[in-house]
Amino acid sequence: MNRKEKISGLLITLNEEKHIDAVLQNLSFCDEIIVVDSFSTDGTVEIIKKYSNVQLIQRSFKNYTDQKQFALNQATHNWILFMDADERVPPELQKEIINEIETASKPASAYYFLRIFMYKQKVLRFSGWQTDKNYRLFQKSKVQFVSDRIVHETLEVNGESKTLKNKLIHYSFNNYDEYKSKMVKYGKMKARESFDAGKKARWYHSIFRPSWKFINHFILRLGFLDGKKGIVISYLNALGVYTRYKELKRLYTINDK
Repeated sequence: MNRKEKISGLLITLNEEKHIDAVLQNLSFCDEIIVVDSFSTDGTVEIIKKYSNVQLIQRSFKNYTDQKQFALNQATHNWILFMDADERVPPELQKEIINEIETASKPASAYYFLRIFMYKQKVLRFSGWQTDKNYRLFQKSKVQFVSDRIVHETLEVNGESKTLKNKLIHYSFNNYDEYKSKMVKYGKMKARESFDAGKKARWYHSIFRPSWKFINHFILRLGFLDGKKGIVISYLNALGVYTRYKELKRLYTINDK
């Protein structure tokens, strides 16, 4: 690829057999692709090994921030495109990425991507996802992951941030059980993060905070306009919050013994 600015495409994976082939093809416009895999037990690794242009590193998973910072440290180019396996860059966004880093007179240190949330194969238009965005493109020399966040990792940016116009496609919801498992996992990791920070769970947290989460997504963020899909997503997001405070209480209980 005859570009002045080179891009390192990064992924962290664990059992992403459903997505890995498509995302690696989607990242083919990058100048290097690095996958840090947490010893997948499905066919993920076998699929990755079919790609001669992909560097595979297997490493034990501690938390999301630790794993992503490790992957970032392996990149040889300054421009980083850090994707999740269930995300895709449409052609219009790909063009915008290349145009921004190649022609902008003063490119930003980091770029937010707005995301289109897919519920199975249909677009979820509301339920709190209409304004969803994350850092996905940034300059390695100007960022680092905040070390005390272990889930929903936070990028510390030295300089200006911008938001690209075209949207990333996020295939997060394949089926109910998979999404539920993800929310429970995130909830437990958030509990560990809160525990390490010395935060405590009060009796009312596991009642009012999940309820507020549901109301916020289903009513205030217009989830009811998504119909049954909105109910399911709002409920499972609230379940994640409930799990967080239940697990936080458990952590204090077992450490008080």
